Amino acid sequence: MVRAFREMNIPYKVLHTGQHYDYTMSDLHFTSLGMEEPHFYLGIGSDSHARQTAGMLQGIEDILMKERPVFVVVYGDTNSTLAGALSAVKLGIGVGHVEAGVRSFDRRMPEEINRVVADHVCDHHFCPTTNAVSLLKREGIDGILTGDVMYDAILQTRPEDLVHPHEPPFVIVTIHRAENTDVPERFMDIWEGLKLISRRIPVIFPAHPRTRHRFPHILENHPECIRVIDPVGYLTMLAMVRDASLVITDSGGVQKEAFLLGTPCITVRDTTEWPETVQAGANRLVATDPSTMRDAALAMMDVHIDISDNPFGNGKASLSIAAFIRDTYL
Repeated sequence: MVRAFREMNIPYKVLHTGQHYDYTMSDLHFTSLGMEEPHFYLGIGSDSHARQTAGMLQGIEDILMKERPVFVVVYGDTNSTLAGALSAVKLGIGVGHVEAGVRSFDRRMPEEINRVVADHVCDHHFCPTTNAVSLLKREGIDGILTGDVMYDAILQTRPEDLVHPHEPPFVIVTIHRAENTDVPERFMDIWEGLKLISRRIPVIFPAHPRTRHRFPHILENHPECIRVIDPVGYLTMLAMVRDASLVITDSGGVQKEAFLLGTPCITVRDTTEWPETVQAGANRLVATDPSTMRDAALAMMDVHIDISDNPFGNGKASLSIAAFIRDTYL
């Protein structure tokens, strides 16, 4: 979005709540994407959903009242998304939700609550897929089909910047969602599944701070064929997803990146917010049962991913959104 605003000479300021505060999960992304430092940083950090969101609401409101922007853009499904949308709409400031209309239909996920509430308070809804537009329509909301800004970012990345130190073949794993890390038995089943898979192919596990905090002993005493590493920057992660034989994840974003980079994926969850990837045969939902995970992984590694019929647009979503904001508000 920032690049699109620059191209169209749209003045903007970036507000970073600090919800993602770890260097590798936050600062490194700004650096690797060539973005300037955020204009505002709240430093909220980790806390309960209520306390974290409350701190964001207060901090965002203070900044919006001082700056008085004509429009606020919120993205995705985080607590920051929800707080930004609520703060703006209550101050009478136009607000648009990027990645609107996405649904997993699993209300146990905090992210699903954030998506639904944000969509129902925002003024404008920028949808990544036709499915998202249809789902919003069922809720009485008119969405604007723009395509997915994540696809824009991938297309704008130079191939020479996508490097990593790991020799293929390997499987790349990300596990951090509350449904998999707040229930120890569920995580242990996933871990046993990874051990079975690693007997066939090396597994690389960039451990999210949430996961490392909850299971330090398990991750520190990993088998030799599972490499537990620190989280990596955005470009490094893209390179690893691109070169992996398979992605195993519970992340919505990583599911989508795997599809767009042509890498088969298994998602260790009961539902997904990206059914488009499942319908394309590029992604499979699997239970946490170790044998089921192993069998699904071995089967998916032989799948060829065809993205010629790409549901995520043409790579110009950011320009489409920026043009709408310019023509409507400036």
